[in-house]
Amino acid sequence: MADIRRLDVETDADDIFALSQFAFQYELSGDALSKKQVEAKRHIIWGLMDDDRLAAKLHLIPLACYINGKTFDMGGISSVATWPEYRRQGAVKQLLYYALKHMRTNGQTLSFLHPFSFAFYRKYGWEHTFSQKTYTMPIDRLKREWGAKGYVRRMNDDIPALDSIYTAYAKQFNGTLVRDDKWWTQRVLQGKWHQAAAYSTYGQAEGYLLYNVKNGRLTVHELVYNTPNAHKLLLHFIANHDSMVDTVEMAVPENDHLPLLVDEPRFEQTIKPYFMARIVDVQAFLKQYPFLPGSAESVTLHIADPFLPENNGTYQLSHIGPDTNVTHLRTDIHGQAGSIHCGVQQLTSMVTGFSRPLELYNAGLIHGDKYSVEQLENVIPQQQTYFPDFF
Repeated sequence: MADIRRLDVETDADDIFALSQFAFQYELSGDALSKKQVEAKRHIIWGLMDDDRLAAKLHLIPLACYINGKTFDMGGISSVATWPEYRRQGAVKQLLYYALKHMRTNGQTLSFLHPFSFAFYRKYGWEHTFSQKTYTMPIDRLKREWGAKGYVRRMNDDIPALDSIYTAYAKQFNGTLVRDDKWWTQRVLQGKWHQAAAYSTYGQAEGYLLYNVKNGRLTVHELVYNTPNAHKLLLHFIANHDSMVDTVEMAVPENDHLPLLVDEPRFEQTIKPYFMARIVDVQAFLKQYPFLPGSAESVTLHIADPFLPENNGTYQLSHIGPDTNVTHLRTDIHGQAGSIHCGVQQLTSMVTGFSRPLELYNAGLIHGDKYSVEQLENVIPQQQTYFPDFF
């Protein structure tokens, strides 16, 4: 008889990591396995058991992220895996539902994951919310007179300094993680990146660069800056590696404007779907969400969430602004005028800023009264989604 049981990273490590290594096709040395165990201590790990045999597992990472500058508790779904003999029997579906119920109970109103298949996780309410933009360019594109004031200095794992710069930068985007010291050590800096910080003429750290150089290529892992001057200082610093490298590869937010700054913008620019998100508790999320002040009129949303029906129903938003009044009626009044009908996926896409209400309406992905959609358009802040991390 299959049941779900919480696994202990100490006593169940062999089963947990044997399944991970098989499913994701990698091998861990003794030292790497020890590091994985230490990192997994922050995870909540559930196993679907067939008697005493592990059939499938899911890791939930308690995290937090920024949405329009405000902190939201978020559950990161990771390391979902099933042994082949138990696949296509609903094991992952059961684990996902169990995890979502746990998140609702514990105030995690959002959940993120990196999918093996977007179509698979869309069935359970997650939606494409983050894309990954990458530049690949000859280094000579960056060789110009940037006119920046200040200086760049290499640094070594100064987490307080890095985090101070990162936090100010991260709040400009939706979905960026709130990083603690362990996340910096175990996730961000574990790649042994070279580190450099940009300072103003007054000695104020205003940006940093995490990068490596190998085989004639400089790979930028993170380029973070809080002033245009710091951005230019770091670009100039990258260009100074021209005797060592021919090519620069750089991960950036989707709204990055480097092509406007260089003399020759013709270089490879790719955008690929990356992470997915879903709202876990619609009412709690909407109550916390910092809407822009709108008109005196209310907005009515009819939300459908087939996988987590607790979210189904009509939500009336009134006194819209930073402290919006949210009333949840557990019936869906389809014939009501002046309302919007959408799934939890489209709601997630709108409030994270990945898609705009009118964009979804014109694509036929949300329905209802266009005037109400325009009202919603006006009260949802415009802010770029960006997720520079991975789990």
